[in-house]
Amino acid sequence: MTPYLSTPPSGPWSGLDLFCLPCAGGGASAYARWQERLDAFGARVRVLPVQLPGREDRAGEPRFTDLDALVADLDERLDTAFARPHLLYGHSMGAFVAHALTLARQRRGAPLPRALVLSSHRAPHVRPNRILDPDADDEALATSLAELGGIPWELARRPRFRAAYMPLVRDDLRLCSGWVEPADVEPLHVPLHLFTGVDDHLVPLPKMAAWRAHGARGSELRTMPGGHFFVRAHEDELLRAVAALTTRYGSAVPAV
Repeated sequence: MTPYLSTPPSGPWSGLDLFCLPCAGGGASAYARWQERLDAFGARVRVLPVQLPGREDRAGEPRFTDLDALVADLDERLDTAFARPHLLYGHSMGAFVAHALTLARQRRGAPLPRALVLSSHRAPHVRPNRILDPDADDEALATSLAELGGIPWELARRPRFRAAYMPLVRDDLRLCSGWVEPADVEPLHVPLHLFTGVDDHLVPLPKMAAWRAHGARGSELRTMPGGHFFVRAHEDELLRAVAALTTRYGSAVPAV
């Protein structure tokens, strides 16, 4: 059993697993409705939200601020779960972590996802902008997050909320603040399915399209209505697309 999966997989299962990594400041609860909705869209998939330490039911645990350290821990603790056929999804920070985790497993010859599904994060060789600045004070950071639709304005204006929540956001932003030189890109041996909001000012279309350099098995890019958090406002549209991907990659999955 791993603390990264609040509901560990159990029993025989002949479909795909879908592991979901959260955005900065987010947790596994972001995917609470996904199983129900994907079932409704006819997807044969088991949704497994990944709970990172330092949030929600793991709030008392130290947070990671070093990407390599988090990836090493995920790789070790989820290795058994990743042995089954699966897809790996990440939104914003989750996309960055999903890429780094897959690259680490590729380097050591471990089983890889059948595809990566990534939304709303710059490609790893694109330098970050400072719209969400981890060095900003709580009020400025909360304001920037509210402008992107990440938190309600009502909460962003509350000092007690900012004092409790912004340290988590700040640590997560630092976690995914690095980049690699274009000459050092190591393409992944899995297909990439990329989603971005047409009105996303944090990750405009060219920064999402740049992921194509990281997909040795090809990539597909789809624009969605909305901004950086289109996954909330247009969740069903995204999940219809994800359901189609589970059909594409879910053939010939053995029951284990």
